Amino acid sequence: MGFEAYYLRGVDEMFIIALFIILSVVFYIYYKVSILRTKDSLLQKYTNAKSRVCFGSFLIFFAINQYLAYQQKFVLIISLIFFVLGIMQAVDGYKEAKHYRNEWRRLYPEGN
Repeated sequence: MGFEAYYLRGVDEMFIIALFIILSVVFYIYYKVSILRTKDSLLQKYTNAKSRVCFGSFLIFFAINQYLAYQQKFVLIISLIFFVLGIMQAVDGYKEAKHYRNEWRRLYPEGN
């Protein structure tokens, strides 16, 4: 009974992580397509920064998923590299998005 309960809990964790992977890819593609539809360069940069946050979250969740699936030393090293790159992308994208959002509010105060 104890092993089966642990096994089912592990499947739920893998499903949740896979769901986050899919959501981050969908939002990444959504933001990249919305860049093509926008003519304003400031809004394009803001949208690109948001897409970087989604790409970073994809890398983070993918690294966690791969390590939980295989749990080998080599996969751990690759997963740590993906995890660190994902954190760097997400943090940098967040900072850029915050900057461009403030610039948008400064340039277009009536649109708030």
